Order: sequence, then C-alpha cells, then structure tokens
Amino acid sequence: MSSAALRVHALHMSLGGHEVLRGVSLDFAVGWTAIVGPNGAGKSTLLHVLAGLLKPAAGRVELAGQALAHWSARQRGQRLAWLSQQGEATGELTVREVVHLGRLPLLGLFAVPGPADEAAVDEAIAATECAAWQHRRLHELSGGERQRALLARALATQAPVLLLDEPTTHLDPPHQVALVKLLRRLGRTRTVVSVLHDLPLALQADRLVVLEQGHVRAEGAHDDPVLHATLVAVFGGALRVEPLAGSSAGRYVTVPNLEA
Repeated sequence: MSSAALRVHALHMSLGGHEVLRGVSLDFAVGWTAIVGPNGAGKSTLLHVLAGLLKPAAGRVELAGQALAHWSARQRGQRLAWLSQQGEATGELTVREVVHLGRLPLLGLFAVPGPADEAAVDEAIAATECAAWQHRRLHELSGGERQRALLARALATQAPVLLLDEPTTHLDPPHQVALVKLLRRLGRTRTVVSVLHDLPLALQADRLVVLEQGHVRAEGAHDDPVLHATLVAVFGGALRVEPLAGSSAGRYVTVPNLEA
C-alpha cells in the first residue's frame, strides 16, 4: 500500500485543443516536492488538476487513497490547501480577515471562530511574518505583502496537503529565503507540492519533478545527478547545476551557462 497522500495515474489533460499533460503518473507523500520545467510544460495545469479545479480528460487522481471526486468540496477544502498564482481575495478585507477564510472548510459559513481557530490564524500570520500589518486592508498592501497574506490563508487551513502555484511571486530575497525555510519545516509533517520557476529555490526542496511538454522527464531527490542532468537538458543547456557554497547538506543551485 502506497503512503502517498496524493496520487495521479495516467493523467491526460487538454486545453484549447492542445494536449497539456500526457500520461502523467506521480505519487506525493509527506515532504516538499517542487515541480519545475520550461514554460508550457504543464506545471500549473497539473497543480490545478491535483486541486480538483480542472477535470482531466483521462486518468485518475486520488486523495488519501480515494478518488478525488469521492470527496465533497468541503472535505477537499479540509484536506487540500491551495494558493493560486493569481491569488483572489477582496481588497476590502483586512489581512486577518483574509487569513480567517482559511478556516471556512472546517467551520462552515455560519459558525463562530473559537480559540482553536484564532490560534491557527495567529500561527499562520506569524509563520508568514504578517503580524505587523494584520489589520490593514488587502488593497493597501504591496504585492509581496499580499502574497504573504494569501499564503497565510492557505496555512490557516492546517490541511495535510498544501498546493502552491508560484508561491515566491512578488517576494523579495529575504522573504523568499524565509519561505524556503518554512516549506522545509512544513514538509516534515505535511505533503507540500509547489510549482516554481525559480530553479535555485526549487533545488532546496526534498524532491523535484521535471516536466517537459506534458511528460514527466525526471523525478528524484534534490541531489540526484540524473535529475540534475535532465534539468540541464530540458532547459537546452542554458544553465548548470552546481553545489551550493557553504552548504553542509549537499544542496545545489543553478547558474546561467553563459558559455553555452
């Protein structure tokens, strides 16, 4: 029996008459997995299918061993937390009110938040460093602050599976580093799946999946040399994978291959 919290098997997906995913089969267990690949590889489409926001043309998606369609929308919301690339929330809400929305799948529309809900909101706000401006309205925030607030909303759900589409969008380097450290911590107990264009950050994940033209070209640990070679190949040799200076954990980064 697989320990995967989330699984896709023989997944096919077409958009606008174009096949975007072609026979994708993957398991996602506890840990942080980064999905990478060139533009148009099918990364965001795969994440939308995992979240149940797009229905595949063929194949199967399983959550906790059951077909995704088996779960009601509220049950999925309790088990899957989602952050889209273009996060949606009304600008009139305060940051704290936005983060409280992450508790809706557990509370329902009309229940009054209790101490456990307030504690979950406090924890999510602290983790994303939003406390100083939690009472400001969303439309008053910078792009990076807004992104952190929407991430906090996802964290407040406390779901065992976290799906993040380009979570580093608008974040400055210090907050990108803080996010990487947060995702590593979350990956100790939760299943975290993120789509990332920033390859040096993606290589800090526990595991990477490399997509190209809708196919899985490689999957493996962040320090897997076969995965590194595939990463270089799918980007046409425009980058190199090198050891991260000063790392004691066998970490790697990509650098531009200006001599290619």
